[in-house]
Amino acid sequence: MVKPIKFGKNIVILMIFMIRNRKVITTFKPLSKAKRKKVLNLNNKLETMSNLFEDNEIRSIWDSEKEDYYFSVVDVISALTDSNNPRNYWNMLKKRMTEEEQSELSTKCVQLKMKSKKDGKSYSTDTLDTKGILRLIESVPSPKAEPFKLWLASLGSERIDEVFDPEIAINRAVNYYRNKGYTDEWIKARLTGIVDRFKLTDIWKEGGITKPIEYAMLTNEIYKGWSGMKASEYKELKGLRKESLRDNMTDIEVALTNIGEIATRDIAREEQPQGLKENLNVAKRGGGVAKGARDLYEKETNKSAISKENALNYQYDDGRLKIESTSNE
Repeated sequence: MVKPIKFGKNIVILMIFMIRNRKVITTFKPLSKAKRKKVLNLNNKLETMSNLFEDNEIRSIWDSEKEDYYFSVVDVISALTDSNNPRNYWNMLKKRMTEEEQSELSTKCVQLKMKSKKDGKSYSTDTLDTKGILRLIESVPSPKAEPFKLWLASLGSERIDEVFDPEIAINRAVNYYRNKGYTDEWIKARLTGIVDRFKLTDIWKEGGITKPIEYAMLTNEIYKGWSGMKASEYKELKGLRKESLRDNMTDIEVALTNIGEIATRDIAREEQPQGLKENLNVAKRGGGVAKGARDLYEKETNKSAISKENALNYQYDDGRLKIESTSNE
């Protein structure tokens, strides 16, 4: 099964998923003009990328654990340079790098199996995550990359402005949600929820929680307490990848999430747990409070509080599809 999504003006994402060790192989490929009119538009970032990779297939692998894509380096170089031998171009580019650049590359570049369209076999291929690919695009001299480089520079300038005037960031978030079709009431509740979340993480910090993985584990414990799923499993149920889970929850799901976090916060404030083990126990109990609310809701309404619904205007589909390849490998 493949779902076409408009990738800006001239390219769409045709997702080909082959689940292997919790990874998904994806292919980015252009769509015919006749079908372009029928697909949905995404955001400016994707549109900028579409112009960059127009008429080129960019193979990638989705890592559901890290929630990021790994892109084929030779495919990106082929799209940027029109080189007849992008593999040699990549090798020469690496040789011209400084020792510091080579060291950074060695930590970010990962070899993953990708299928070659020439013979149908899978070969180890150099890949970079999204951040690494952006760095690569900046380092390759190509007229095709100039609009993307300008977009990155503009983005950096906007973030610097937000440091001096944080209201700019808030306005950007509000406008983003409005453009996605959310009501002002929903947006207000969402921003309030973000502040409440900080109150919880502040309590965790006082309890000796410092590492991102620890915050993720505690959050998962709350989710599991009332929904039976970790955040990643919940996102998979709703057909999400990098999208925000809360932005795609129903009213009752948001309410139960808030109950779990508020209960966890208040229990922790009272008992002052220290270290990951004690905080995990409190998070489990907080999730249990929300589970009680869920059970009561489902009993009274006779329907599930858990929904597969999301707020996306596109979707990811799993499966395989035979398509023409423009890859040089």
